[in-house]
Amino acid sequence: MFSKRSAFEQRKNALTLALEAAAPRYDLTESNPTRAGLPYPGPELLAAFDNAAVRLYAPDPRGLLPARQAIALRMAARQLQVDPAQVFLTSGTSEAYGYLFKLLCDPDDEVLVPQPSYPLFEHLCRLENVRAVPYPLHYDGQWHIGLPELRSAVSARTRAILLVSPNNPTGSYLKRSELLALENLGLPLISDEVFGEYPLRDDPERCQSALCSERALVFSLFGLSKQAALPQWKVSWICMRGPKAPTEQAAQRLELIADTYLSVATPTQLALPRLLSLLAPTQTALHARLRRNLGKLRGLLSNGSVSPASLLHVEGGFYATLRLPATQSEERWVLDFLEKDSVHVQPGYFFDFADEAYVVLSLLTPEATFDEGVKRLLQRVQANVGRGPR
Repeated sequence: MFSKRSAFEQRKNALTLALEAAAPRYDLTESNPTRAGLPYPGPELLAAFDNAAVRLYAPDPRGLLPARQAIALRMAARQLQVDPAQVFLTSGTSEAYGYLFKLLCDPDDEVLVPQPSYPLFEHLCRLENVRAVPYPLHYDGQWHIGLPELRSAVSARTRAILLVSPNNPTGSYLKRSELLALENLGLPLISDEVFGEYPLRDDPERCQSALCSERALVFSLFGLSKQAALPQWKVSWICMRGPKAPTEQAAQRLELIADTYLSVATPTQLALPRLLSLLAPTQTALHARLRRNLGKLRGLLSNGSVSPASLLHVEGGFYATLRLPATQSEERWVLDFLEKDSVHVQPGYFFDFADEAYVVLSLLTPEATFDEGVKRLLQRVQANVGRGPR
């Protein structure tokens, strides 16, 4: 009766069952900025929707021009030149991926996806009848794209390479040399850059955006969810750049796809220019939270004796990854944190880390919760050392 592409595993894992049994006091997985205690310009946000034009429905498949122009101006402030005609509004980045898979792929075609990375990619690909083929991110004190493995993964059915910069959860940005190597493959690049405005350290090798490419057909994804900490407004955008002929053809086809859905609400599109102008205080507070919590984490790890847990190199974004001793399984670690210390963290296997044991913490977590949760976590790890494998 039902499609194969909707047949996802429904069985609850041990962590889900444990969370249902007892809610954690210290949730270090919070990724929703609206629940993180950030300051918002409440009256101004509401006033942005006070526009008589909302009564008129006159859709543009690419998005209303004033909204696209405001996006182009914001990109220009980051030294990225984007033509408003090459901007497409979508209702979230998940929809943007759906549009792009429809544009680039036929059923059973393939896209290359980074691993470890955001676990939603498998679902997004499968729902479009597209195969997600992984390529590795290697860690040697810093994260790097496994270019030899990526090249080997390219097949006659490969239609695009997905990038996340900075990656979720590794926090690694695309490097200039990596972008040059990817250009040589001649494939379209889909670059998710929603966390891009939250660097946590400087790096001269960092690529500002895949839109800096001079040769590839690039689709970069952005949105209010992270930039303005406003996921509830459900506005994201695709910015395109590339050689003239394929870019124009892609834009024509994307316009038809977008016209089929017309999913972004008119009031939100009309409010977008004002919303973008209001985001600075919230974004500044969010960035300060990320930097502060990362600094606190580093301090707790270096306090006193050498910690058996270690922080992996992180360059930006909302997350930090800890490597834990292999004295027990990753699942046992996260269950111990939850059941014994009331601390909730994400296991590395949620993000397809190649080995164990890793846990992922959200740097967006309110400070007091973050501090106590990390202290409890590190105390549990320290107490476990010397017990041997379990």
